[in-house]
Amino acid sequence: MVQCLKQKGNVVAVTGDGTNDAPALKEADIGLSMGIQGTEVAKESSDIVILDDNFATLVTVLRWGRGVYANIQKFVQFQLTINVATLVVNFVTAASAGEVPLTAVQLLWVNLIMDTMAALALATDKPTKELMEKPPVGQTDPVITNIVWRNLLTQALFQIVVLLILQIKGRSIFGVSEKVNNTLIFNIFVLCQVFNEFNSRDMERINVFKGSQRNRLFWGIVVVTIAFQVVMVELLNKFANTERLSWGQWGACFGIAANLGQFVGFSSSYQFPLSQYSAMEEG
Repeated sequence: MVQCLKQKGNVVAVTGDGTNDAPALKEADIGLSMGIQGTEVAKESSDIVILDDNFATLVTVLRWGRGVYANIQKFVQFQLTINVATLVVNFVTAASAGEVPLTAVQLLWVNLIMDTMAALALATDKPTKELMEKPPVGQTDPVITNIVWRNLLTQALFQIVVLLILQIKGRSIFGVSEKVNNTLIFNIFVLCQVFNEFNSRDMERINVFKGSQRNRLFWGIVVVTIAFQVVMVELLNKFANTERLSWGQWGACFGIAANLGQFVGFSSSYQFPLSQYSAMEEG
């Protein structure tokens, strides 16, 4: 029975507690054995052992499994947004003006901060009840879904447009020198990623702050990231090739990054509803 179901493309889970269940537990995609009543042969043949022998525990297993998968999608979307925006901005400015606004040290700083801090922040989100209302993910379904592409391209596009405008007109807009303008671009770019972490927490919902108060570690990581960025800009000037910014300039950086992050989060969730992509995937 398990073999026939797998041949038809189904993902098969089998529960068992006896020695005679071992072949089916091994053959299934997911084998679940009972921790109390199950035999040692059944436990060794299974992938998951239900320690309390309570079948309702499977709901918790499913919820956490879906939560891990969703967190992977969040980080992939977040990381690709950074990479696309960085690549396009540096390539366009290098090809047009022969110089890049983000130096090698600054790019390394962005990668170190975002790869570690953001990964930890997005990976610590606990699974929600809404995850159980979604259909299961098929074995051949891509991790980068249409929704991820939608959010990724929208967020990266707006970041690219803003950063290129600052690169071309930033000195006249803020009335600053070229080095200060490059510092502003670097600062805004990093702060955009901080606010993009909120957008990445929920790929389908407009209110991205919903439920974030329950994750204290997420807020702690956001605060630490901003603190590191302040140290990078204000204290490590020679190392990062930056200039100190005034309170007004810091306020402008936070304002642009916050408004950009929330506008992009709203537009990507509002203009392209989930139903359209669900219909596309079904088609």
